Amino acid sequence: MSVIVVLGAGMMGSALAVPLADRGHDVRLVGTPLDEEIVLQMAKDGVHPKLGLKLHDAIRPFAFSGLGEATAGADALALGVSSAGIAFAIEHALPLVKPGMPLFMITKGLAYEDERLVTLPDLLAAHLPEAARASVHPAAIAGPCIAGELARRVPTCVVVAGRDAASNQRIADLIRTPYYHPFPTTDVRGAEVSAALKNAYAMGIAFALGLHEQRGGSAGSIAMHNLESATMAQAIFEMRAIAKELGGLEETVSGLAGVGDLDVTTNGGRTGRFGKLLGLGLGRDAAIEGMQGATLECLEILGVLRRAAAAGALGSRGLTPLPLLAHMMDVALDGAPVELPLSRFFGGSPR
Repeated sequence: MSVIVVLGAGMMGSALAVPLADRGHDVRLVGTPLDEEIVLQMAKDGVHPKLGLKLHDAIRPFAFSGLGEATAGADALALGVSSAGIAFAIEHALPLVKPGMPLFMITKGLAYEDERLVTLPDLLAAHLPEAARASVHPAAIAGPCIAGELARRVPTCVVVAGRDAASNQRIADLIRTPYYHPFPTTDVRGAEVSAALKNAYAMGIAFALGLHEQRGGSAGSIAMHNLESATMAQAIFEMRAIAKELGGLEETVSGLAGVGDLDVTTNGGRTGRFGKLLGLGLGRDAAIEGMQGATLECLEILGVLRRAAAAGALGSRGLTPLPLLAHMMDVALDGAPVELPLSRFFGGSPR
């Protein structure tokens, strides 16, 4: 089939390599400098230490120093870095992109540049080599996908969001397997706003899990599910408003990239675990410490959105119609108490 390079040997980048290998591709998994131990372990016995799984024999691990060797003769490039690593990928991987090469990523986030919010596919497009700009159309994979499940071939549905429909379809054909189902879309803003925001809102929904446990409760049918559901509804309400403000389709928020990813991140992702720790009353710094070094993209996107709101990039009313988002910023960035501003949900006003 094709030679596909995946930059980023963390859990999600490595999980993406599994369907690529099952599709019959020659997969070259290149670690960043942060992935050295993972690459060494995989070179030894094929086992990914964080996924706890021996990966497909067609997945060949490379240290970052071997990026040039790995990309020689490559037909496609995938970025498996976190949002914090996107600048690193732009610097080191994009200069290697050739004209016509499929370029896609699992990185989720929004960048704030020149007083406006920019989707990551558009950010990549702006930094492509001059010779590749007319024929390379970066796309992002978004939707509900836990790395450990994908690596174990659990049925998974995602969207492939890019500006060019033909390129999106080509990428979808590259990655599709009987268990990995990609659905192309050209609504880049709707999909990427959803993919970024769900990291923040999943944290807020999970506050209720911690609040319940803090008050002596245990998991069960009687907990704080009422509060969780109300917060989820407000999250969707606000995500749709932000998507519309930024030029995306509101209905995209109701699909895989929005509601689907929000659900899986709340219940099975690290952002949900972080929100629960905040709900327990640990406070911001203690909650971060309790995550034991896990990447917290919710903090990254909340910081980006706070800067954008201050500059008017979220509309003239700023955070006023987005009380849950404003509250999550106060809690996660400033250490404010967790109690949710319920009276302001759904267009209400303080009482």
